[in-house]
Amino acid sequence: MEAWKGADTVVLIDAVNSGAEAGTIHRLEAHVQPIPRKFFRYSTHAFSVGEAIELARTLGELPDHLIVFGVEGKTFKAGNGLSGEVEIAVRDTVERVINELARSS
Repeated sequence: MEAWKGADTVVLIDAVNSGAEAGTIHRLEAHVQPIPRKFFRYSTHAFSVGEAIELARTLGELPDHLIVFGVEGKTFKAGNGLSGEVEIAVRDTVERVINELARSS
C-alpha cells in the first residue's frame, strides 16, 4: 500500500489460484470492484495482495485506478519453476501491461 501512495494509476501483477486453467490471465479493476478472496489463497507475503487492496479500500487509500493482473498458477510448491503455460502467460501479461500503460498516458 505504501508503494502506491499518491499514485493515480497502479498496476499490480501476482500469481493467483482461483481454480481456472493454468496460464489464465485475469484482469480486475480494483477501483471498481472488490477482489475475490479466492484469487490470492497462496501468498508468501504477510497477507495477500487482495487483502492489501481491500484494506486500502477500507482506509480510503485506494488509487483512482488500480488494475490487477493475476496469472493463474499451475503449482505453488516451493522451488518449482514456471510451467510452460504460466511462462507464456507471464510474457502475455507483460505485453498487456505495456499496452495498458501506453493507453493511460
